[in-house]
Amino acid sequence: MVKLAIASERFSRPHMIPAPTVCIQPAPAAARPVQDGGWQHAWRDAVRDPRELLALLGLDALAARVSAPAAGQFPLRVPRGFVRRMRHGDAADPLLRQVLPLDDEMRVVSGFGLDAVGDAAAITATGMLQKYRGRALLVATGSCAVHCRYCFRRHFPYAEETAAREGWRQAVALIGEDPSIEEVILSGGDPLSLATHKLAELTGALAGIAHLKRLRIHSRLPIVLPERVDPALLAWLSGLRWPTTVVVHANHANEFDASVDAALARLRATGVQLLNQAVLLRGVNDSVDALVQLSERGFQAGVLPYYLHQLDRVAGVAHFEVSDDRARDLHARLQARLSGYLVPRLVREVAGEPGKRPL
Repeated sequence: MVKLAIASERFSRPHMIPAPTVCIQPAPAAARPVQDGGWQHAWRDAVRDPRELLALLGLDALAARVSAPAAGQFPLRVPRGFVRRMRHGDAADPLLRQVLPLDDEMRVVSGFGLDAVGDAAAITATGMLQKYRGRALLVATGSCAVHCRYCFRRHFPYAEETAAREGWRQAVALIGEDPSIEEVILSGGDPLSLATHKLAELTGALAGIAHLKRLRIHSRLPIVLPERVDPALLAWLSGLRWPTTVVVHANHANEFDASVDAALARLRATGVQLLNQAVLLRGVNDSVDALVQLSERGFQAGVLPYYLHQLDRVAGVAHFEVSDDRARDLHARLQARLSGYLVPRLVREVAGEPGKRPL
């Protein structure tokens, strides 16, 4: 109980994903050349300056709409490969909207808080959350390859609550002592932002727990940074002793390209199950055509639709919200257009409830 009280106190003030303060400078005259250096290089070479991002897209005039306070609180970060999938000259591009910091984020809106889904109350060990029966979620890291503006953990206290910080010891011990836990979920941040040897260290520690039956990994990296799906990661996945599901996160069909298709094919070849979860976002995918195209394009790449989440009401994201009535209407029209296996479940996460709430 003491730990939960401490966790609640940590959520009582803003905590952002750790990153250096953004300094918005004029964009360079031309984009930097892409160099061959593996996923770590692509990670380091991400675009971090909103003005550079807009210059790359031929949208310099949009710079006046960029919010320096929003970028200072939650810095821009987007891999260049993801930028290349954005439509040049289109200020309404759905991929751009997901990453560009705008003044809308600084509005205080009633009902939008720091801990929208009850993470603080679910912390049972350092970096470990238990919300649902039979499952334990490990916040493996606070790092992400892309900073999505609608992120529901944008205020999470990663500096204090990351499982890797304690070398997994406390979380692994607690899981080992609780035979009701049959599934471990790796989340974050993005767990695949960890070096593969760190992931192997964790799963090696979990391998001795006989009652674990499944492993689930939630990651946006195969979509935004497909270079991460390298031989070392594939060898690690192939060697896991559990049936493993990788839940990727794409919100729009344009997030898929040949490099993503190839990365997902490599993942499937290891025997993992691939699912996609999306967030319903105003101005990104809040049309039946966009949702149909997302399901069809993901399935083409070997990914089954899983969840379509209503927005988690965290401070700074209200401008993305779609009403529940509109969400239900879109979902009904999606069901009328697609085969059942291509229709994700429309859900909302409500703090304290024993599972996702269907809408």
